Amino acid sequence: MEIKKKLLDIVRDKIRFKHYSISTERTYVHWIKHYIFFHNKKHPIEMGKLEIEQFLTSLAVEKKVSPTTQNQAFSAILFLYKEVLGVDLSHENIQALRAQERKHIPVVLTKEEVLKVVENIGGIYNLVVSLMYGCGLRMSEVLSLRIKDIDIGFDKVYIWDSKSLKDRTVPLPLKLKQRLLSQIETVCEIHKKDLADGYGTVFMPYALEKKYPQSKSETKWQFLFPMTNVSKDPRSETLRRHHIHPKTLGRNIKVASQKANIFKRVTSHIFRHSYATHLLQAGIDLRSIQELLGHKSVETTMVYTHVVSEMNKGKVISPLDF
Repeated sequence: MEIKKKLLDIVRDKIRFKHYSISTERTYVHWIKHYIFFHNKKHPIEMGKLEIEQFLTSLAVEKKVSPTTQNQAFSAILFLYKEVLGVDLSHENIQALRAQERKHIPVVLTKEEVLKVVENIGGIYNLVVSLMYGCGLRMSEVLSLRIKDIDIGFDKVYIWDSKSLKDRTVPLPLKLKQRLLSQIETVCEIHKKDLADGYGTVFMPYALEKKYPQSKSETKWQFLFPMTNVSKDPRSETLRRHHIHPKTLGRNIKVASQKANIFKRVTSHIFRHSYATHLLQAGIDLRSIQELLGHKSVETTMVYTHVVSEMNKGKVISPLDF
């Protein structure tokens, strides 16, 4: 048990050294721990290709996990061997039974349905969801926005180091401009009070905290959508004000969609899907939408052409209606 605990601590240190997110850290540690327990706490250095295949196959056959979940587990194990144990598995042809992958067409909302959900969501979450739809942002992107990322002068929103590791800008919805200015003023007041109360620092990405030690207390670095209360940072244990919790936002979206009598499965990502689909319907070219969404490949963006194509099938009349 002592070896396992030490190993997981090394995994955490390596993940933090490489500046991976706290969610990635938790996911990787979770799957590495499961991998070790699956093989009766045997040390990973004593295992290899066969044991990895057995574990991944078990996830697909017995646990019936999704392809995404199985890939997460595989990535965690590869990280363990390559980055922590110094064992390169790239030459190994790991042949596990893969979880069955299904191709899903994204569910989207009509413009009217988006407005209904927005009308039924209150407080700061109304502005958050409006910005998600108005800019096509992922939940992680909208919650990670800092004051400095809102360019009021040039009507742009800056998205730094997003999922695709490609920084980008998107047009700022002019309808939200005044509300964003008011939100910035509110955050400034909150930050002023936090400083007076002995808090006021914010999580800084990568090595910026060491390079610019005062920046963590600067107003421009504060999150645009902060939590109501200060909380303890899970890594540094510093009391500071983080951004709104993803689960809280998700819960508010679910309640709002129920109030709006929307019977589709409404999640935070549906607003990004709807943004892309509505742009395509408005005649915006695929390459431009790809840039706005931050997709590495245009093939990823092409899924929305299938969405529009499915919508156009509605023009075909059922023989029952002849």
